[in-house]
Amino acid sequence: MPILSKAFRRPLTLLLLLAMLVPGLAHAEVRAWLDRDGIELGETVTLNVETDGGGRPDYAPLEDDFRIEQRSSRQSFVQRGGQTVARTLYAVALQPEREGRITIPALRVGSERTAPVVLTVTAARAAPARARGPAYIEAEVDDIAPYVQQPVGLRLRLYYSARLVSGQLDQPEPDGASLQRVGSDLQYTREVDGRRFQVVERNYLLVPERSGRIELPPARFRGRGVGGWLDDLFGDGQRALAADGPAIVLDTKPMPDAAVRPWLPLHGLRLRWLETPTAARAGDAFTVELELVADGAIAAQIEPPVLGADQGAQVFPEPAQHDETVEDGRPRVRMVRRFSILPAREGRVRIEAPRLQWWDVDADRARVATLPPLELDVAASASGGDATAASPRDGGWMRVPGVQGEVRTWALATVAFALLWLLTLGWALGLRQRAGASAGVRDGAGEAAAGATPARRAGPSPMLRKALDTGDLGDVADALCALASPPAADLDALSRRLVAGPQRDAVAGLQRARWGQGEGTAAQARAAVREAFARGPDWVAQDPGADGPLPPLYPR
Repeated sequence: MPILSKAFRRPLTLLLLLAMLVPGLAHAEVRAWLDRDGIELGETVTLNVETDGGGRPDYAPLEDDFRIEQRSSRQSFVQRGGQTVARTLYAVALQPEREGRITIPALRVGSERTAPVVLTVTAARAAPARARGPAYIEAEVDDIAPYVQQPVGLRLRLYYSARLVSGQLDQPEPDGASLQRVGSDLQYTREVDGRRFQVVERNYLLVPERSGRIELPPARFRGRGVGGWLDDLFGDGQRALAADGPAIVLDTKPMPDAAVRPWLPLHGLRLRWLETPTAARAGDAFTVELELVADGAIAAQIEPPVLGADQGAQVFPEPAQHDETVEDGRPRVRMVRRFSILPAREGRVRIEAPRLQWWDVDADRARVATLPPLELDVAASASGGDATAASPRDGGWMRVPGVQGEVRTWALATVAFALLWLLTLGWALGLRQRAGASAGVRDGAGEAAAGATPARRAGPSPMLRKALDTGDLGDVADALCALASPPAADLDALSRRLVAGPQRDAVAGLQRARWGQGEGTAAQARAAVREAFARGPDWVAQDPGADGPLPPLYPR
C-alpha cells in the first residue's frame, strides 16, 4: 500500500476535522414563542427567540403588522453532550397595528428559521374610570357567584405612567376564603385615552371556604417614581405613587342538595385517549395513555384516573403528570396518566374508562365524564399458551410485567433471597419496637399510678402548623387526624379520642366552618384550632367503650 505524502496528508486531516465539526454546526437549535397568545389592540406582546447558534433574528418581516418598541438580549451557558454551549435569548416588544389573527412569520436566525407563531388581537376595551391618575389598579374575577370550594381566578392589573424606582403590590387575604398567587407576573404596555401605561398583570387563585357573602379587600400599591423636569430641578426627581383597587364581593352559593360526592364544581371536564395499541399478545404488556382536562380546577382537586380491564388482565398505572395554567383569568389543569396493561390470555380484552362525576357550574346540574371502552383482540403468547401458565419449553425463562425481555431463574432466586433478608430485618425491628413499647407502657402505668394527667405532646406538629398557615380547611382536618396514632379516619373519630374540652370544641367548630354551617368563619375556626392545640393534643387515657387488658390491681 503506498504511503501518503505529507503534502496530501495535511489537507486530508483538515477535511476529517471539518467533517467532525459539521454535524455539531448543523444541529443548532432555535425556537420562538410569545408571552401571551391573545392581547387587546393597543397592548404590547413580547416575542422571545432563543438560539444556540450564531446570528441575530431578522425582524424585518414583522414591520408590516407590528410596531417594534423595545429590544433586549441575554446570554447563558448550558451543558449539552458533555460540552458547554452558549445560548442567547432575544426579546422584542411588539404592538399590533390591527385586530384579528396575526401570524408571526418564520424569522431567519443565522442559517436557521423559527416556526411561525399565531397571535389573536381583540378590540380594545373601554378606558377605565381612573385612567387619568399616574397609577391605578384594575381587579376582576371570573365568577362573582361561585359555589363553595369552587376555585375562582382573580386578576390584578397595575397601571402606571411614571418610571418606577421602587414599589410593592399587595392583595390582602379575605375572610372566609383562601388566596394563592399563581404563575409569574406579566409586564407590557397599553394605550389608554392616548396615554402610554406600563402594566403589571398578576393572577391569584381564590377558593371560598364557606357560603354567603365574602368580601375581597382592595389591592394596594405603594411605590416611588421619577417625576418631570421641574422635580429634577427642585428635588431628587422622585415622587410617591399610591393606588388602591376596587373591593370585590363574592356571593358564594352552598353545595346543592343534588350534588355528587366527592364535590367537584367545574366549568368543563374532558377525557381523551392519547395512546391506544393496535395489537396485543398474551403475556406482553402494552401501553395506554389517558388525558384529562378540567376547566376551573387545580390539580389538588382532581383524583388521578384509573382504568379497569376484564379477562384477568392486570393494570399497572404510572404516576399522573399534570400541568396547571391560568387561561382568561381562570384555572385550568391538564393531567396525563400512562397505564401498562398485561393481558393474561388469548381473546378479546375490554378496557373500561373511568367515570368521573362533576357539577357543571354554568348549567347548575350534575354531569358524568367518560369515554367509550377500548376493545382489543389479544393474540396467543409466543410460547403457544396462556401467560398465567408456565411452559416446560421455556427452559427456566419467565416474563416479568413491566420488564422488557426475559429473566433467568437465578435472577428470581436472587430476588427471593433479598425478600427473605428484608423479612428477617423487619422481624428484628419489630421485636425491638415491641420491647420499647412495653417499656413505654410500664412508664405510662407508673405515671398514671402517681396521678399524672394523660400524655400531651410538646407542641403542634409541623404538618398542622403548615396547614393552619397555608392550607385550606380540608388540609387542617387531615393534619389533625394525622396527630392520632394510628391516624383517625375522620374528625368525628378524632374527637372521641380527645379529652372533652376546648380541643373537642375546636374540632366541632372546624367541622361547621368547613361545610358552611353556623355563624363561625374559617378564620375563627383556624384561630380556635391554633389556640386549642398550641401545646399538642390531649388524648383520653383509654377509650371509654373498651375493656382494659387486665382488671385493676386494687379495685375501688
